[in-house]
Amino acid sequence: MILIFGRIVPIIDLDIRAVNSPEPYWDLLLLADPSRSMIEEYLADGKLFAAAWEETVVGVFVIVPLGENDWELKNIAVSEEWQGKGVGKALIEGAIEAVKSEGGTYLEVGTGNSSIDQIAFYQKAGFRMQRIAKNFFTLNYPDIIIENGIECRDMIVFGMDL
Repeated sequence: MILIFGRIVPIIDLDIRAVNSPEPYWDLLLLADPSRSMIEEYLADGKLFAAAWEETVVGVFVIVPLGENDWELKNIAVSEEWQGKGVGKALIEGAIEAVKSEGGTYLEVGTGNSSIDQIAFYQKAGFRMQRIAKNFFTLNYPDIIIENGIECRDMIVFGMDL
């Protein structure tokens, strides 16, 4: 149960489903990844899901196959007014179920070395640190990304056996 706009709401009421077009969701997708071209690139191979509470879209995620049984959670975003209310956890659970329904047995997710809250979030969700992709952001993004007063250079990759 969570408190939203003065009402107690069970988070399980989120309707999470695959969607075909990213057009209505660009604001959310760009919250998690500042590069529209990078998002377009992984959307070409991935599956986009949107989560709604009643008629309000509250979050999105994208899963991309890496191999026969391995998948990557490439983008996960919760609208700012819904952050801290359990939506992110529900999105992780939705991504896990989506990967399992595709026959996947492993899910990984990467985040920046400067993304302190996300690093904690993924570990609380059960992901374990796998590796560091050094200079991922400096090599793949044209603009410097600063978060929490730290330059985002490396990607920390977390994984989970399903």
